Amino acid sequence: MATDIKGMAHPFEAATVLKMLPARPRLLALGEPTHGEDTLLELRNELFQQLVEQEGYRTITLESDCLTGLVVDAYVTSGTGTLEEVMERGFSHGFGASAANRELVRWMRAYNEGRPASDRLRFAGFDGPLEITHAASPRQALTALHGYLAARVDAVLLPCTAETLDRLLGTDGHWTNPAAMMDPAQSVGRSAEAGQLRLLADDLVALLDQQAPHLITASSPDDWDRARLYGRTATGLLRYHFWMADTSPARMTRLCALRDSMMAHNLLAVAERGPALVHAHNSHLQREKSTMQMWQGPVEWWSAGALVNARLGGGYAFVATALGTIRHQGVDTPPPDTVEGILYTLPGDRYVIDARRLATALGDTPPAPRPALNFTRSATAWCPPSASTPRAPRSSTTAPAASPSASTSGSSRTSGMRRASSARPCPPRPGGTTRRRPQRSASASRS
Repeated sequence: MATDIKGMAHPFEAATVLKMLPARPRLLALGEPTHGEDTLLELRNELFQQLVEQEGYRTITLESDCLTGLVVDAYVTSGTGTLEEVMERGFSHGFGASAANRELVRWMRAYNEGRPASDRLRFAGFDGPLEITHAASPRQALTALHGYLAARVDAVLLPCTAETLDRLLGTDGHWTNPAAMMDPAQSVGRSAEAGQLRLLADDLVALLDQQAPHLITASSPDDWDRARLYGRTATGLLRYHFWMADTSPARMTRLCALRDSMMAHNLLAVAERGPALVHAHNSHLQREKSTMQMWQGPVEWWSAGALVNARLGGGYAFVATALGTIRHQGVDTPPPDTVEGILYTLPGDRYVIDARRLATALGDTPPAPRPALNFTRSATAWCPPSASTPRAPRSSTTAPAASPSASTSGSSRTSGMRRASSARPCPPRPGGTTRRRPQRSASASRS
């Protein structure tokens, strides 16, 4: 598939990305096709710095635990703790070991030094307290929510005491038992105690809503936001644990959907602050259904991006990335008839390409899907205009449709790595694609 896309390429810069969108989004989502590659995170850091310095953005939110993210936010806003402590305790999924994440936190803290609170950069995690091996105990969220309410409302209104919560919660090890992920019988999510906790969590969140006029005036904005976060997380975790104990064939579909639902509610809360950059795996940010191949077969669910897009519309824009090569992980040159292969032909560094023009250039024959390699090595699928998004296997994500959407793509060869990124704004979906090559091999597309 010979397609010359050099004439569609523009520099990959924040101003160029935003210019391709029909309106300034509340949430600009930059996806990645795999975790653990700092070169992709360095591109994210650059984009965020430009958004801060040129476009007035003040928040970045990552696919990391929403509760541990409070540790990072406290450090970057007020210097609480040390950088070493924050990197150890402030990230989930092992992301604290990333040099690029460390640089992001260091830069945010330096930027905030001496600035008024209203002008400081903020950090948020938007994932639930969930790992691939287990889900967290709801203790932190439940007890924090209870403590917030107990300090501000009449005790008679509280549905229980702190001692009752502690008794029902038991030991945290029961909740975090990794065997429960594969064996529903090992989960405590449907125990009598968990059932009582779900009712109490619901009552605590209801009380938070009922007392909102008083609580908003009696709290700082940050305290109020944290209380709402604790409420969302407590109810979400208890619901997740309940379905971990499910034995039906829909168990994993429900768990995947619940995780992205928690993500979506956290993203909507972030959007209330003002424009923010979102960073996560493509499969969580795309506007179509996500799919994954699991031991029990394929599962599909609505991604966080799809859920947020349904609420924000044009206030949500998605920029996805797709890998070209990562030779040290065995990801070699992409086939020339794939989207990655086409983007790989670009000679320079960091471009933005209009996805509609790219779709027109490709014609009616869609590029071939790139075979998925493994869980962390994602392939990209392509949708021509008006086509529905194909269902991709677990280790793949979906590139933006070339219908009204923007995408960015680029290729880069740094330490033998090539990658591509793509993005797409929400309806009305203008089009574009960017690509990046740290040296000669990465690509990106945005829509």
